[in-house]
Amino acid sequence: MCGIAGFAGGIGATEAPAVLRAMTAAIAHRGPDGDGFWSDPAAGVHLGHLRLAIIDRSGGYQPMWDAGETVGVVFNGEIYNHRELRAELETAGHRFRSAGSDTEVLIHGWREWGEGLFARLNGMFAFALFDRRTAELVLARDRFGEKPLYWHARDGFVAFASELTALVAHPAVPRVADRRALAKFLAHGFFPAPNTALKDVRKLPAGHFLRIPVAGRTDPTPRAYWRFEVRPDGALAQRPADDLAAELRDLLGRAVRRRLESEVPLGFLLSGGVDSSAVVALAAGTPGLRQPQTFAMGFAEPSYDESGWARAVAAAVGSKHAEEICDLAAARDELPGLLARLDEPIADPSILPTYQVCRHARRSVTVALSGDGGDELFAGYDTFRALGPARLYRTLVPRGLDPLFAAAAGMLPRSDANMSFDFKMRRALRGAAFPAELWNPVWLGPLGPDEISDMMSAPADPEDLYAEALAAWRGSEAEGTTDRTLEFYTRFYLSDGILAKTDRASMLNSLELRAPFLDPDVADFAARLPASLKLRGGTGKWLLKHALRGIIPDDVLARPKKGFGIPVAAWLRDLTPPASDGSAEDAWFARLWHEHGAGRRDGRNALFAWLSMRYCPVLARQAAASEAA
Repeated sequence: MCGIAGFAGGIGATEAPAVLRAMTAAIAHRGPDGDGFWSDPAAGVHLGHLRLAIIDRSGGYQPMWDAGETVGVVFNGEIYNHRELRAELETAGHRFRSAGSDTEVLIHGWREWGEGLFARLNGMFAFALFDRRTAELVLARDRFGEKPLYWHARDGFVAFASELTALVAHPAVPRVADRRALAKFLAHGFFPAPNTALKDVRKLPAGHFLRIPVAGRTDPTPRAYWRFEVRPDGALAQRPADDLAAELRDLLGRAVRRRLESEVPLGFLLSGGVDSSAVVALAAGTPGLRQPQTFAMGFAEPSYDESGWARAVAAAVGSKHAEEICDLAAARDELPGLLARLDEPIADPSILPTYQVCRHARRSVTVALSGDGGDELFAGYDTFRALGPARLYRTLVPRGLDPLFAAAAGMLPRSDANMSFDFKMRRALRGAAFPAELWNPVWLGPLGPDEISDMMSAPADPEDLYAEALAAWRGSEAEGTTDRTLEFYTRFYLSDGILAKTDRASMLNSLELRAPFLDPDVADFAARLPASLKLRGGTGKWLLKHALRGIIPDDVLARPKKGFGIPVAAWLRDLTPPASDGSAEDAWFARLWHEHGAGRRDGRNALFAWLSMRYCPVLARQAAASEAA
């Protein structure tokens, strides 16, 4: 696990080494175990790497080259099937220089398979290859986007980095706030790829690669090598549920075992929910694995606390369990500082407890496994259960009555509790007022289109705000809203929301986080399952829970989903808002802050998104001012 940065062109050879070091210094937290730099002044190519040493600690240094120094790479991530790929490449005649580095597989794999390499990789990755034979930079990102990769290209200049803070450390990369993308952020709660907070700076979408001639002046276009598509296999629907459960259990168990390879201490994040419990329980049965170490966060506020469930799972699987209780007052005071360390705004308040549990784990281990991906692949969220009522509402209620129902929901007594009834009702009615293709993004987003229009004092067109999600929905071959919702959550919310959050929360603590549910074999199996095996009788993750019976406690399988949240609604009443920058948008949020504090509106999600934008280091006030100018 590492951080990468580099560029071709843009500045002179004399200034390049200092700029490259400034870029990597901005993401030093991603690689505290060493750094490496390589420059070719003649080609104008410069590569930088920061290392968090996990595998082949004595070797594996980067940038790494083949023996003839024709193909080099800087790599962030882990390739879990590197041993199998190495054996295949050695059979084809390739000679490796390292004893067991997964990085070197990328070099020889590119030489042997070219673009066919990417789909062969089972892992999480973002890497940049420089191929001297073709004078190209090749950027690639893993299937689900577990590892980030940002880039900027124009007029023969290209730069890339793991985080925006590293990218903008290059003086030729523009630092201008993108108001259109920020509106999308407020509409979704994340930046749908390829959008970023900055104009002309793009995020390489999950499952994509990019080939860039270093001397070219063309605008390169990312190309997909894979995307998640729900394609139910009718044959699976005919098989007994017990057989399918056994197959899923075997696939997930193998995915967990693949992710146990490490030369440094390894543990497990344990929330007490189904997914993280499944991962540690399946790992606990692995031959040769010592007693698993599990890490959990607890909260004094009962509606947010899951620590009792985590303790129960730890006792059931026999793990060495470490629990930390969150001091809510101290955590609230820590929030502004954390938001100021993020390279890009993140609207999900669970960034704070996720950061804290990663910090807690990092005191003992360098690698941790998590349950990320289970909800998206197997229909675990409350919104999947809301699809049926939303269809009924849209069938029975004329559109002209939507404002009346919304007003009625607004009169419900307000609660600060996690996922309270009044909060869910207001969200559900806001989304159901739109066509089905917009239910999911509107349900998730901090602000709806009307609120964004009001805030920006300009019409906000839903077709533009949600363009990426709409294109995916309309272009999907999946049948029914459940399967299309699965695609939305997996392609957008998981890749650009959840995984962005967990990457930053873990890497700010120099902790590598691995997600067995995102193994290609598990994901392919999930994509082929009929919707009825995921969502049945109002129960989400039906087949997954069936597969886990006897492995984790039944009461864990039966408990309702809680989510990993913080009491942000209450905190906002005690936090001092940042000073106004004088903009109309700031004034709008200041009014919302006042109304939230007075109990007249529930502005928790919108205000947290605003705080995230205001504290974000790449969105300095001069950036917005420069665009206005």
